[in-house]
Amino acid sequence: MTNHLAQALRLMRADRGDALFAELPDGRHVSFGDVDALSNRFAAALVGMGVKPGDRVAVQVDKSIEALMLYLGAIRAGAVFLPLNTAYTPNEVAFFVGDAEPALLVCRPASAEALAPVAAETGARLETMGVRAADSHDHGSIFEHLPDEASPVMVPRGPEDLAAILYTSGTTGRSKGAMLSHDNLASNALTLVDTWRFTAEDRLIHALPIYHTHGLFVASNVTLVAGGSLIWMPKFDADAVIEALPRASAMMGVPTFYTRLLGDDRLTPDLCRAMRLFVAGSAPLLAETHRQWQAATGHAILERYGMTEASMITSNPYDGERRAGTVGLPLPGVALRVRNPETGDLLGAGEIGMIEIRGPNVFQGYWKLPEKTAEELSADGWFVTGDLGTIGHDGYVQIVGRGKDLIISGGFNVYPKEVEGEIDRLDGVIESAVIGVPHPDFVEGVVAVVVPQHGATREEDEIKGALADRIAKFKQPKRVIFVDALPRNTMGKVQKKALREAHAGLFGT
Repeated sequence: MTNHLAQALRLMRADRGDALFAELPDGRHVSFGDVDALSNRFAAALVGMGVKPGDRVAVQVDKSIEALMLYLGAIRAGAVFLPLNTAYTPNEVAFFVGDAEPALLVCRPASAEALAPVAAETGARLETMGVRAADSHDHGSIFEHLPDEASPVMVPRGPEDLAAILYTSGTTGRSKGAMLSHDNLASNALTLVDTWRFTAEDRLIHALPIYHTHGLFVASNVTLVAGGSLIWMPKFDADAVIEALPRASAMMGVPTFYTRLLGDDRLTPDLCRAMRLFVAGSAPLLAETHRQWQAATGHAILERYGMTEASMITSNPYDGERRAGTVGLPLPGVALRVRNPETGDLLGAGEIGMIEIRGPNVFQGYWKLPEKTAEELSADGWFVTGDLGTIGHDGYVQIVGRGKDLIISGGFNVYPKEVEGEIDRLDGVIESAVIGVPHPDFVEGVVAVVVPQHGATREEDEIKGALADRIAKFKQPKRVIFVDALPRNTMGKVQKKALREAHAGLFGT
C-alpha cells in the first residue's frame, strides 16, 4: 500500500526537484526538492515524537511555509492533520483538543503558556512553531526535533484512511469535526487541476490562510499536483498583490480581496495581462463585484462553491460563461440535486430547495457524532449541505442562502438572498444582509441590514419604497437598519447569527 494523498500530491517528485515551488516574502525560494526534504524531516520528527498512524496532529500557528511543510509531514507520517483558526481563544482550542484528542498540539510560542493546561488535560504533547524572520533562524521547539537528514518517511495510507479533520465554523451550535479521507482530498485536487487548467507554468498568488479548506487544500494541493509555484504571502495585502500580479498567472481569494483591489487605481487590464485566472469563493460574490472586476481588468472572476465537508463542489466553467450570481456547474464526478426539505421530494429546474451532493469529495462523517452523521449523510452517500439553492434549466447552480437563514414570515417562506439581491441593486448601496427576527404577529419579521456607499444618504422609507414593486409584500422588509459594515468571520462570511441576536428585540417581542 502506498500513501494515497502523498502520492497524489507527488511529494517525492524527482522531475521537479530544482524547480521553484514558492517565492517567499523574505526573499527565500523553496524548490520542490526542498518540499520533499523539509516535509520528510517533519514526518521523521513526528514519528520520533511517537505520533502513530491515525493520531491527530492539532496545529494553531501563524501562516508560514514551514507550517505548510508540517501539514505535508503529517500526511507522510500517516497522521490526521487538524488545523485550527488562529483567531480561536484558548477556551475554544480547549474544546477542539478535548474533542479530537490529538497526540500532538503545535501552537505559537506566545500561546504556549495558555495552552499548556489544555494539552495536559488530554495528554497531548505540546510543541511550538514560530514564523521565521528574514534575519533569524527558525524558532519554536518543534524545530529542535527535526533531523538534519532522514531516510524517506512514507507511512502507508489507503484512500479511505483519514487525512484531516476540519471543524465547522460553529456559527450556530457546536462545531463539528468533518473527517476527510486521503481520497476526499486527492480526488478534489486532481479534478480542480483539470477543471481550472493548472500546469507547471502557473504561478499562484497565495494570500489565503492555511487553516481552512480554501488556502490549505485547494490552493496548496492544486499547486503541488500541477507542479506549479506559489507567490507566498503571510496574509492579504493589496500593495503586495498589486506588485505580484504582473508575474503571476492565477489568484484564489475571498470576495473581500476583490472588493479591496477594486478600490485601487493601479488595477488595470495592463497590470493583469499575465493573469489567466481569478477564482473567488468561501463567501458569496456580489454580482456587482463580478461586473466591476471585469470592467476594471478584462477578466471574469470564476466563482465556485465549496464547503468544509466536501472541499469544492461546483465551479463556473473555465471555458464558457462565468455567470454572475451563480456558482456554476457540478464538478466532474460530483452529483448535485435539490429536494424539498420537508417532504424529501426531488425538485425541478428553477425550484428552490435543499442542496444535496454525492461524490468522491464528500467527507466520511462527523468525528464522534454518529447520530449527526446519520442525519446529514445518507447510507448511499448523499450529503445534506444545509444550503438552499436552485438548478437552472441549463444546469447552473444558484445558492440562495443557508437553510437556517430561511425566514418564515406570516406562513410564507422568504429567501434572504432574493431580497438582498434587490436591495444590492439600488443606487447608494454597497451590500445588505436580510434576517428574520421575532415578530408578535408574523412569528418572524423581515429585517434588512444595509451598508450604504460612503457619502450616500439613504432613508428607511426610501429603501422600502424602492422594493414595493419589485418583490411580494410578504418579502419586503418591515424594518431597514443602516450600518457601516456587516459582521464577518475570518473567511468573509456574513455572520447572520450575530445580526439576529443584535436585533432580536426590534419588534418588542
